[in-house]
Amino acid sequence: MAPVHLIAGLGNPGAEYACTRHNAGFLLADRLAARWGAAWRGSRKLRAEIAKARYGPNQVVLCKPQTFMNASGVAVKAAVEYFNVPLERLVVVVDDADLAVGQLRLRPHGSSGGHHGLESVIAHLGTSQFPRLRIGIGRSQGAREITDYVLGKFTPDEAVVLDKVLTAACEQLECWLESGISKAMSKFNGWVVKATELETKPQSKLVT
Repeated sequence: MAPVHLIAGLGNPGAEYACTRHNAGFLLADRLAARWGAAWRGSRKLRAEIAKARYGPNQVVLCKPQTFMNASGVAVKAAVEYFNVPLERLVVVVDDADLAVGQLRLRPHGSSGGHHGLESVIAHLGTSQFPRLRIGIGRSQGAREITDYVLGKFTPDEAVVLDKVLTAACEQLECWLESGISKAMSKFNGWVVKATELETKPQSKLVT
């Protein structure tokens, strides 16, 4: 039987949070589902939306917790246990205000970095020893209190950059599935594109 991998994109459920910066994890999960032809279904038991796909020889489960960000660990732990996924085959995808828009960072483990969704996942799994992919959303003029900022929607310029970032993030996770985390980190971590590189190019609508 092919190994099962779990990719959990974190965010907040509800139309009012769609395409907000804090929902970057949801946006990537949706992009992967569309890329792999996977259909979402709600699971009351797992308190999440789940989509099952295959990528090469791998079975992949995509998960969008419906518990709201601060309780993401409830759904992630339930999915890990239900699908019997070893933690090295789990990737949790989150937004990161300490990374600029246009940057990606995949790591095999680490702290929450103050991200409440990651804090919840670490608390419920009882360990921080699992991979996580951070999608840069920047920070409003260096402010430390960023609640309004992360719950705001991407600007048109940011949306153009994010579209490219989501494509690169899909390719990074496909590299992870094919070749492991070390290669996926070395090949994709860092800048995907800078907003200044797109200043003279026409803007496109963010596609999720």
